[in-house]
Amino acid sequence: MSHRKHVTIDIGDGAAIPRKRDIGLFSAWWLAFIGAIAIIVYLCSVSPEPYLRILKFIPDGVLVTFEVTVLSILLSLVLGLITGLGRLSKNRAFNLIASTYVEVVRGIPLLVQLFYIYYALGRLEIFSNLPPLAAAVIAMGICYGAYMGEVFRAGIEAIDKGQTEAARSLGFDSRQTMFLVILPQAWRTILPPVGNEFIALLKDSSLVSILAVADLLRRGREFASESFYYFEAYTMVALVYLVITLVLSKAVSHMEARLHYYDRD
Repeated sequence: MSHRKHVTIDIGDGAAIPRKRDIGLFSAWWLAFIGAIAIIVYLCSVSPEPYLRILKFIPDGVLVTFEVTVLSILLSLVLGLITGLGRLSKNRAFNLIASTYVEVVRGIPLLVQLFYIYYALGRLEIFSNLPPLAAAVIAMGICYGAYMGEVFRAGIEAIDKGQTEAARSLGFDSRQTMFLVILPQAWRTILPPVGNEFIALLKDSSLVSILAVADLLRRGREFASESFYYFEAYTMVALVYLVITLVLSKAVSHMEARLHYYDRD
């Protein structure tokens, strides 16, 4: 009698999370991180003009990048929770609306959504004064909210049904069961993919530069267009993005290790 081995293939556009059991990736993380820092220090030491000047020019772009990322991830978490509950709801209308939102948004590229919300909806009077930063946050929040909805749905479904039955037997209604019993336990499963989505969203935030939002990429482009140091500016922007992404992926790895500390054999 043959037994099929259950294999889960997890592919996303976020950064690879360095886990200690994956020696190759763990070593590659340290190599990439130390290498990126060493290159930045070397370039700024050997050729301060223009590399050091670029490094001093882009910090406010880093802050805008984080501002867009944090606001977008907060909006996507709210939309994701509502969508996840909708996907599991027995109310057919709520379920259909949530499922349609997931299908439609995931089928349209993020870049198109950014253009649509800022330029197409901007022609409507109600959206005519929408600032670029707000349009960027709304577009990215709506886009990632669809992905978060699936994360919440999977996290809630991972909780044993006995937990629901036990809560109901104690007199909890369905809302109390969900928010006081199921979601606190599901959060342990949901948090790591949320961390991955945060990193992916930070990288995708570079798209908002097309809306004239002064993020990290936009600041690098401004420097390049003024000084004609295109290679130097985009090299420094890429290195800064790499360092930020590596630090965040390490933080997610550390968070996962703490969450699963008591699951060790």
